[in-house]
Amino acid sequence: MILVTGGAGYIGSHVAKELLFNGHDVVILDNLSTGHKETVKTLKEMAQGRKGVGELEFVFGDTGDKELLVSLLREKAVSSVVHLAAFSLVGESMQNPGKYFDNNTSRAVNILECMVECGVRNIVFSSTAAVYGEPVEVPITEDHPVKPTNVYGASKVMVEEILRWYDRIHGIKYVSLRYFNAAGADESGLIGEWHEPETHLIPIVMQKVLGQRDKLTVFGDDYPTPDGTCIRDYIHVTDLARAHILALEALEGGMGSKVYNLGNGSGYSVREVIDTVSEVVGQDVVYDIGERRAGDPAVLVASSDKIKKELGWKPGYPELKDIVRSAWKWHWG
Repeated sequence: MILVTGGAGYIGSHVAKELLFNGHDVVILDNLSTGHKETVKTLKEMAQGRKGVGELEFVFGDTGDKELLVSLLREKAVSSVVHLAAFSLVGESMQNPGKYFDNNTSRAVNILECMVECGVRNIVFSSTAAVYGEPVEVPITEDHPVKPTNVYGASKVMVEEILRWYDRIHGIKYVSLRYFNAAGADESGLIGEWHEPETHLIPIVMQKVLGQRDKLTVFGDDYPTPDGTCIRDYIHVTDLARAHILALEALEGGMGSKVYNLGNGSGYSVREVIDTVSEVVGQDVVYDIGERRAGDPAVLVASSDKIKKELGWKPGYPELKDIVRSAWKWHWG
């Protein structure tokens, strides 16, 4: 049994789906602060009647509840943990740092303590490209300096350091996956990106298309990029989810602790994303140009060579149009 914290959320639900469809039994622990019980119901419906699919259980609860965690780890005979439960809004983290250090950092320690107590020795950790801060060089490799410029990134850096100590002292093996921009939706169109409020570019553009948003603002068009707008690395959420399976199975096969970037290795500008959405939906998207946001680097692109070489990971959806098309299927459906 694999414990997936935050499995009712956007990335967590896709990870849970891939685990199930690869034959793993999964128990999701989620307090539904940002996740959705309807998503868990959909996962169960997707798995129903399919051969070779694992069993799925859902437990409503919090990663700060040590008694609940110990009970789950023991009673469900959990072999490994995939820890995705976290807050991830950069702006909010700078306004309310205690919320992020408590939920993202302190509760990760609680999970690790419960794992030690119950003899669970493997964890895949959801980290972020925000650990790098302002890029010194692009593409960003795992050896790039770690200097977060916001509390969200700092909360994840702290957990990575804590993981190193729990490996050294308790023998807990981990893979920390530093995500770049997760995007898109499952090919079925049944699960996808569902945030309240929405802060990610692709779904924001689609909300504008669907009339769910009055205004679309591009923050700055004077960056040193070909069209003046920021460039980011978008990775399809299913590709990201499949990397978790590879990491988990490698850990269970005896691999030592690792840190990997997860991105496509190519970047797209804000204008390119908007133009691609326009092409996919067959409708021009009107937007305004606003001031730059403080702390927005011009270019953030990952090097994912390490995970490709060591775990054989390969993006199945490397093209922006395919990512956007899958997202539109979810939003339009």
